[in-house]
Amino acid sequence: MYNWKTVLVTIGLLFGLKVWNPYFIENISWSWFDFLHQQKQIEHVDDIVLVDIDEKSLEEYGQFPWPRNIYADLMMNSSESLTHVFAIKFAEEDRFGQDATFANALDQRLSLLSSSPTNQKDTGSSPYVPTTTFGGGDISESIWNFNGISSPIPQLENASWGVGVTVATPSVEDTPNFDNTIRSAPLIVSANDVIYPSLALETLRVLFNQDSYQTKVTPEVGIEWIRMGKQPPIETTPTSDIMISYWNSFDRISASDLPQSDLTNKVVIWGLTAEGLNNPISTPVGVLYPHEVQANQIQTVLQEVRIQQSYYLEFVETFLLLISLLGILAVVYTFPTVLSGIASLGIVGFQVGLGYYLWIYELVLIDTFVSSMFSMIVFGHASFNKYYKTYQLKEQIKKQFQKYLSPEMVEELQKDPSKLKLGGERKEMTFMFMDICGFTPISEAYKNRDDPEGLVELINKFLDVQTKIIINNRGTIDKYMGDCIMAFWNAPLDCENHAEMAVKTAIECAEETDKIKAEFKEKGLPDINIGSGVNTGTCIVGNMGSEMRLDYSVIGDAVNLAARLEAQTRNYKDENGKVTPLLYPSFTQEKLKNIKSVEVDKIKVKGKEELITIYKPI
Repeated sequence: MYNWKTVLVTIGLLFGLKVWNPYFIENISWSWFDFLHQQKQIEHVDDIVLVDIDEKSLEEYGQFPWPRNIYADLMMNSSESLTHVFAIKFAEEDRFGQDATFANALDQRLSLLSSSPTNQKDTGSSPYVPTTTFGGGDISESIWNFNGISSPIPQLENASWGVGVTVATPSVEDTPNFDNTIRSAPLIVSANDVIYPSLALETLRVLFNQDSYQTKVTPEVGIEWIRMGKQPPIETTPTSDIMISYWNSFDRISASDLPQSDLTNKVVIWGLTAEGLNNPISTPVGVLYPHEVQANQIQTVLQEVRIQQSYYLEFVETFLLLISLLGILAVVYTFPTVLSGIASLGIVGFQVGLGYYLWIYELVLIDTFVSSMFSMIVFGHASFNKYYKTYQLKEQIKKQFQKYLSPEMVEELQKDPSKLKLGGERKEMTFMFMDICGFTPISEAYKNRDDPEGLVELINKFLDVQTKIIINNRGTIDKYMGDCIMAFWNAPLDCENHAEMAVKTAIECAEETDKIKAEFKEKGLPDINIGSGVNTGTCIVGNMGSEMRLDYSVIGDAVNLAARLEAQTRNYKDENGKVTPLLYPSFTQEKLKNIKSVEVDKIKVKGKEELITIYKPI
């Protein structure tokens, strides 16, 4: 009934759009992931503290940049067990000449400095830490490559316990950071064929007191994992990236308060927060300062948080999308409107719930939001298509039957078009032919008056009266043939007592004709009577005709017999010369429960070999 092929086209287009994954679709996906990220319960981190060079510390120690002896004093006056991680660049010599003092402090305390990749050709320094690779793959072809590294000055670099690169995954197509929102970062990068660890990875190495890294690289995958000594391996993407967990809460203090704070065995991460000293970075949970991002990255590595977003999950997303879209199509065209809406919302809710569950409990990032959005598009298209086709069908029913059925019957058909089999069906029905007896004298009378319009008016009035009776008794008007009416019962709507309703209609039509006679007499017109033939039998009913014009009608021998019986009414008259208004055969008579009949005759009709017993109502 419904043209679902157009919806299949929509499904194909949406599926192709998902596979293609253009910018705006990818943006929607990552916005959904960011939303999920914000739903994680915040976890307070005790082992990491943020040290802010803020307005308070500037007020106490002067404008920035500080002489580097200030860093040294703050480090040496704080707890000896602290690990100092500087997310601050020291790429130039101190203009106050305090590099030696700072270097001494870096050497006496566990400390790490940061470097950063650059597009300028720069050899940088030698590898900070040896990296051993195995697995048969070429690590240089897997990891992100830069032209150079901007490192701390050698005096500070050599004094520190480790130097790590502060770098996010490059914001290029098909990377999580494509929109400059920092969601992931590599653990190792390359510059001039030299491998450099990230600041987070270096912090982990220093804390675990390890001397080197081991990296598994395979030609088929790329980098699979990185580890230090006997520590558990850190699973990464083929480019060594990890997704950063941002649901961490850190204590933070002003740099000026560092000496007075009890931070035994803590990792303190230094950063700039004073107005104008640094630019915040966009993250899934909002804007953060660079050292906050580094703190979250370090915590991700320390706690072995593994946010899963591997390539095979894209196949899961695509498969889920296809199943969901086809499921929406099936429920819309299978169930009624309300149930299909509920079922479709269930499918969408399942997708959203699945994505939410996998993230909250399994840390699996799978995009079910785009799938849900596409499902709603398909639901809207399919529902509109279904509604439009249903509307067309209802309008077709109304146009086709409003002249031949009661408004109540038309409305019933519109509410449930399935009751109407438009292609044709075989079923038992009752048929009635009704004609004016003595129409020729009436026609001649109007001819003599030169009043053809009056004749048409009379016929229309007669037909109008009889039509109302037929329709009120749930009959269907098939056609008008001059002064003759053909009607039938039990189609398009079922009528359990169709034989009795047809006979009842013929009786009422005869009674109404008797009332019209008085009007005819006043006008000086000849007497008028009607004859009706009713028969019950099996026939074919449905839309018949051509593509250009269709009529809802019936064909079959039972129809012909009703017409033959109508013609026979003129042969049977009462003692007053009035024609018998109604005749029907035995098969119809047997179905009359509330109407008594009397046998009239046994006759032979055209097309029948055996005699037919005919009856009339008493």
